[in-house]
Amino acid sequence: MNINRRKFIQSLSLASGSLLLFPACGGSQKSLWHFLTTEEAETIIAIAEQIIPADQDAGATDAGVVNFIDKQLAGFYSNFQETYRNGIAALNQYCHEKYSQPFEKLEWNKQTETLKLMEKNSIEGGYWKENPASRFFRMIRDHSMQGFYGSPRHGGNKNYVSYKMIRIDFPHVIGQNRYASRCETLNAFAK
Repeated sequence: MNINRRKFIQSLSLASGSLLLFPACGGSQKSLWHFLTTEEAETIIAIAEQIIPADQDAGATDAGVVNFIDKQLAGFYSNFQETYRNGIAALNQYCHEKYSQPFEKLEWNKQTETLKLMEKNSIEGGYWKENPASRFFRMIRDHSMQGFYGSPRHGGNKNYVSYKMIRIDFPHVIGQNRYASRCETLNAFAK
């Protein structure tokens, strides 16, 4: 076998370059979630869709409400982590005992019925020990609304879906005055 120096260097660089691809072929897959497990995220998606369902306009899933909640639980809302874990576990325990399925697998009307019971704190049994079901429901309802109507920079309101729904302009960049011409027109009428 006769290999010259140029051929050897080409082969060596090709081989070392291909080694960089091996970590991408690794077996461990990183989670999509910052705090939530996949099962918890599926439950939150189902709850949020009940609170803000899609119709002719976007719903909670379209707005990425679960991404907002997950991102906030890993950061600013970290003091609610245990409440979410316990609340989701209690909800799914109740659903397993009553319907033999987790909440996200229930039919739409059974999900609605379950959330109404939670809202009224009418679920019998010791599912919610530290925080009542109504408190958990209010918290996840409020966080869903924040994720839907808040700024996309916090993880929700993907593609400004709520802004489009209520027909408001996207937030303008500081220093811009998009309303200058409107103000001049209004001032002209005021005179």
